Amino acid sequence: MTWYPSIDGTKLPWLVAYGPTEPILKATRKVIPLVGGVDVTPIVWVGLISFLNEILLGPQGILMLIQRQSGAGL
Repeated sequence: MTWYPSIDGTKLPWLVAYGPTEPILKATRKVIPLVGGVDVTPIVWVGLISFLNEILLGPQGILMLIQRQSGAGL
C-alpha cells in the first residue's frame, strides 16, 4: 500500500489486504530501508516465501527428501 500513498488502508476494500500484512511489513521496513524511494518489503517477503517453499516442499526439498527416506513416498 505504500506504493499508492493516496489509498486509505483503514477503509474497505483496502483493509482486507492492509490489515493482515501491515504488521509484518512494518517490522520489515525497520530493517530494510527504502530503495530509491520505493518500499521493497513486499518483494522481499514474496522472495523469502518462495525460497522457503522451494527449500522445504520443492522436488529436492527437505520435507520431500525426508518423506522419500521414510518410505512414505511409495
